[in-house]
Parts: sequence; C-alpha cells; structure tokens
Amino acid sequence: MKNTTYEVPKSDEYLNKAKKVIPGGIFGHYKYALRESGPKFFLRSEGAYFWDVDENRYIDLMCGYGPSILGYNHPEVEEAYNSSAEKGNTVSLASPVMVDLATKLVDMVDAADWALFGKNGGDATSLAVMIAREYTGKRKIIKIDDGYHGVAPWMQDKERPGILSSDNDHVLKVKWNDLSSVEELLFNQGDDIACFISSPYDHPVSRDNSLPEDGYWQKLTDLCRKHNVITIVDDVRAGFRIDLKGSNVHFGFDPDMICFGKAIANGHPLAALVGKDDLKKAAEKVYFTGTQFFSAPPMAAAIATLDELKKFDAPKKLIKYGEKLNKRLVLVAKQKGFNLIASGMPSMPYYRLDGVSFETHIKWIDECVKRGVYMLSYHNHFISLAHSEKDIDFIEGATKQAFEAL
Repeated sequence: MKNTTYEVPKSDEYLNKAKKVIPGGIFGHYKYALRESGPKFFLRSEGAYFWDVDENRYIDLMCGYGPSILGYNHPEVEEAYNSSAEKGNTVSLASPVMVDLATKLVDMVDAADWALFGKNGGDATSLAVMIAREYTGKRKIIKIDDGYHGVAPWMQDKERPGILSSDNDHVLKVKWNDLSSVEELLFNQGDDIACFISSPYDHPVSRDNSLPEDGYWQKLTDLCRKHNVITIVDDVRAGFRIDLKGSNVHFGFDPDMICFGKAIANGHPLAALVGKDDLKKAAEKVYFTGTQFFSAPPMAAAIATLDELKKFDAPKKLIKYGEKLNKRLVLVAKQKGFNLIASGMPSMPYYRLDGVSFETHIKWIDECVKRGVYMLSYHNHFISLAHSEKDIDFIEGATKQAFEAL
C-alpha cells in the first residue's frame, strides 16, 4: 500500500459556502467532525464506501452513524423502496405496508406484541416515555448518566444552550452497572418513577464502551417490576447488530418496550417502538405523530432490510468480522508501540489509544482518514455486511501508516 494522503480542497470550499447560509456550516451531530481534519461532503456512495466531493474513496467505518447495515445502495432494499414510491409516498391514508412491517417486527422481536413508527430514534424514545407515564400514572424517568436517547429537552443536560432547568425536573440519573443506586431511587421515589431507559450496553461518546455485568439486567428488570416501573431499551444504535430478536435477548432479559431506528431501513428514515401487550391500550391513548410518519417507501425498505438481515444471519457475521478487525488493529498498534483499546460489541466497536493524550488519538484518526479509512475519534464505529476481507487488509495498511505518521 502506497503511503499517500488525501487532500480535500473542495470539501473546504463547500464548508466556507455552507457557513454563509447554514449556522456553523454543518449542524447536528455531523458538526462534531469539524474538529477533525478530513472530508465534510460526499459525492456518492456504494457498498462499504463513499467518495468525497474531491473524489477520494473511503472505507466507511461509520456507516452513516449506523444506518447502513447492509451497505449503501443495497439493491433489494432500493428496489423495495422505489417500487413502493411508484405507488405513493406520504398519502392521505396509511399504506398496508405499515401493517406488514408491524407484523414482521412482532414476529421477529421477542418483546414485541405491537409496533408504532416514527422517523428518528428520538421519536421512539420520547413516545416510549409518554406511554410509560400514561400506563403508570407516574412522572419521573431514570436514565444512565451520559446515556443518549435523542435531542428532546428532557434528555439533554440542563447546561446545554436552549434547555431550561425545568426540562430535567423529572429525570433521575444513575451510573451504568450501578444497581444499588437504582434500588435506592426506587425505594425512595418509586411511587413517582414511570420508567427506566437505557441502551442494552453502555456506549457513550469519548469513553470506553462497557457491557452489562453478569445479572445486571435481570436484577434491574425484577426491581422495576416490583415497583411498577416500565423498562425501556434504547436499541436505536445497537438494534439488529447483536441479535435480530432484540439486543436484550443476547443479554438475557425481558424489557417492556424497545426502541429501534438507524439500521431498521438501511438508511431510509424510519424508527419503530415495539412493546408488550399490557401497554397496548396506553399506547393507543398517547398522541404522538408527525407529517412524514406514514411515508410508505421507508417501511417497504425496512421489510426488505429485515429480510436480508435474517437471510444472512447478520448479527453473527457482523460480530465475527468486528472481532477479526479489532484483533488486527490491536496487533498493528502493538507492533508500532501503541496500546489500542477496542471496547463494546465487536459489531460497533469504540477505539481509544491508551497512554497518550486525546489529541494524539485525534491525530491518529486524522491520519487514518487521510489514507482512506473513515473513522471518528469520539464515537463508536459500525460494521456492515458490505465490508469485506479485502477491506480489512486495506484498513490494516492505512492504520499502520497512520501509526508511523505519529
């Protein structure tokens, strides 16, 4: 592999144009990539790759922050989307495809007796909290400190711009894997706690990811049921990358509701909330909707995506691929005198250089990106079924050169 690095003048040019008409140039979670060098705008995408506006090709280890689980422009998914779009998109009636997708989720996901749909993961988490409050008649939410469940004001820290302190009045925070704190909150305030919400394992930004300790989820769900507290799993990020029946099945517990998004339609905008039959009447009462919630083509794409994931036993393949990639990268780092930590589930690993400053870690990521491997310093990464053995060889070569550049 030649030791060549990419230049991105057109990306920089577009960023300067963007700043004139868009606050900050790029907003939302994509703006955090601005603190790192590299491309900012893409030209096209295919499979495991995208090309920036300067026509540099990248092996994408972010997969659009998770949605591209099958790879970009997957033929079966795009065919399903386009076929549905020919019949109509957002129409004044719901499409039968909504019923078909709900039926598929109920059949596939262990904890699902019903399904509702939105556009973003935050739609599913906010709806889940509203249903829990309606069902229990209680107000408060327990969440993991640094756990991310969307951008609704109740979820964001009160120090963030535009957030009122009152937005968090009913949010209680605990540390991950800390059962004693949950038990204390339930004992003291259980009469007003509606739900506990968490991802199936801890995947915060800029910190090592960690799995649940043995018995954590089983004991926690038992505690919640004892106090009539609804358990909500935010499977937006990890959903279908660990177990097609729900990530909770892998970790051996039974929640009341599960939130899905990202990978459910391989990049087409869709989110889903599934839940137990006991909550069905409460879900029917709660009013939560959006103009585009009934758009049919993304639902058709989701059915095709779920079919493809099942056909190829996707979680098993993604985890196996991630394990191999992690092993190769950790070994390359060791050979070059660095200690690379790969944490979390192998199908969506978080990487961190141990024993060096975070600035050095960012520099290493930058050097990888300059050599055609798209990564981010602060976020977990994602594996897709489109990633190949040849891609591992390329990633290994690029990261080796990146270590040498440090």
